Order: sequence, then C-alpha cells, then structure tokens
Amino acid sequence: MNLYETLNQLNIQYKEIEHEAVYTVEQAQFIKKYIEGTRCKNLFLTNKKNQYYLVILEESKQLDIKKLAQLVNQPHLSFASSQRLKRILDLQPGSVTPLGIINDKDNLVTLLIDKELQNKNLLVHPNTNTKTLSISYDDLIKFIEYENHTWLIFE
Repeated sequence: MNLYETLNQLNIQYKEIEHEAVYTVEQAQFIKKYIEGTRCKNLFLTNKKNQYYLVILEESKQLDIKKLAQLVNQPHLSFASSQRLKRILDLQPGSVTPLGIINDKDNLVTLLIDKELQNKNLLVHPNTNTKTLSISYDDLIKFIEYENHTWLIFE
C-alpha cells in the first residue's frame, strides 16, 4: 500500500502543496506562505550498533545530540549515511520525513519527537521533497503506531 492509501485508510486528514525541490530548512521557508503548520526538521541518526533514530523537531530548534544520546541510553549518535537512509527508509537527503517509516518494514527506526510539537499541525514531506503535507500531531502518532514503530517524546 502506498503512503496516500495508508493515510486515507486511517482517515488521516491532510493538506498538500507541490513546490520546487527543497533540500534544507532554509530553502523551504517559502512553503509557509502556502500551507499552514509548523515546519519540521527531521534528522536521521544512528549509533555504532546500527540502531536508527528519526528525530522530529521544530525547524528553528537546535538539537543537542549528546543530550539526546543520553536520553535514549546510547553512548554516541551521529548522522546516518545517505546509503543507509536510502536502504532503510527509501529516502534521499532533503526528503527525510517521519512518513518514510512506511518503507521500514523491519521496524529498525525509533522516532524521537520534540515535546513542543504536540497539539500542532506539522509540515512534513510525503517521501519527496517536491511536496509538503500539513498533518496533525495526533494523526502523525496514529500513522506511527499503525506502522508499528516505537516512538518517544523528548524535551
């Protein structure tokens, strides 16, 4: 089942816009003029034991990776390679999104969600950086649980 079929099956409401390809938070600033929601920064991290974490936070927030590593009881976290991103989530750099877990059939990725995103509409890519979806936080959680992935809230 593709992403849109899954969203529809789960009765997840979303708004979508198409736009030129964006690869960074800075390049995506114009999107807020066309669709309402909180832009998210999504980071794909790993440890030395090949455990994977998808971090979701508000676009302007800085992440303390060392503090996050302590939170998930890992000695070290770093950015995963583009090859691992492609193999595990079938995504390209610039297209990282929590919706990519639909391609993680082995449930290798744990999602780490910034507490400040609760109760907001979130702007995320639908597995391509030429579109943006506005989806509620609660519906994102519904999607994550449907895809049988572990998720944690962090501050």
